[in-house]
Amino acid sequence: MITAPFHAEAMARLRFAISPMIELVTSLKALEDAATETLHLPWAQEAREQTADLDLSALNALSGSNRYNPDFIHPLPTGPTLDFECGLAAMLAMPAELIESEVRFAYREHPLPAVLEPFLENPRAAVRGLSELMASYWERALSPHWQRVRSLLEQDVQYRARQIADGGTRRLFADLHDAVRWDDGVLYIDQCDDATLDLDERGLLLIPSAFRQSKVMVVSAPRWQPTLIYPARGVGMLWEPAPAAPPDALAKLVGRNRAALLLALDFPRSTGQLAEVVGVSNGGVSQQLSILADAGLVRRRRVARHVLYLRSLDGDALVEAATRAAA
Repeated sequence: MITAPFHAEAMARLRFAISPMIELVTSLKALEDAATETLHLPWAQEAREQTADLDLSALNALSGSNRYNPDFIHPLPTGPTLDFECGLAAMLAMPAELIESEVRFAYREHPLPAVLEPFLENPRAAVRGLSELMASYWERALSPHWQRVRSLLEQDVQYRARQIADGGTRRLFADLHDAVRWDDGVLYIDQCDDATLDLDERGLLLIPSAFRQSKVMVVSAPRWQPTLIYPARGVGMLWEPAPAAPPDALAKLVGRNRAALLLALDFPRSTGQLAEVVGVSNGGVSQQLSILADAGLVRRRRVARHVLYLRSLDGDALVEAATRAAA
């Protein structure tokens, strides 16, 4: 169990960030073991084909441990986000001693894989090669989908910010992850190792991840800001195909945005999820949903603290009639 006592300064410096580098590293498990990462199967099938000629063995060896992986492969953002190119530049600027020491620490209890020996013999040259590999992987596997992934992560951050506004730190950590518990000013993180995470004057950095689905990950090495990487909300909808364009007759009848919402509400969705699917702001979606609900075409359902929307029977009939007429 990791314990992280919060003091006033740490509380004031709690912040969120988005990291393309962390998404790259955590995506490797979904790529290699799609059977256990079924949420990402549509992406993994395509990405595996696009990266088939890349030798990812060094990258997998640096990121595959359940205990500790070297942190230099995903430099932490110093602001709300760190774009991929800047992340690579930060990795290339890492001191050779840090690279070597983190690799040694990662494999302190196991033999070092031969593919990682260059990181001890010539760390800077090895990291240059690693950066080229990561750039190729990013361009083929993640860059085409980054806007979609980033939108999901931004929605998670917005949701967490509302949690803080509604109920403070206790509300924030109440549903972050099953392995995370807040009690009387102390954050408890269920991990294999027993340790105390010193938040010092830097506070805690929280990073949502689309590809980190089963466990949280803690960055606790003194050189890095204390960080908790956790699964983002709504990943189950990440790879859904874009909804079909609504029939012209339906769009003319109720308006194109409301028609698109009706088409997307074939199963329950939240306002944030609809905003992503339809490409309209949360405020715009809420306004249109209110109109549709008043017309009896949409119904609301509260699940815990979330409100989900679904077409009513009349909404189903309207969509079915318009779709049939357009066929």
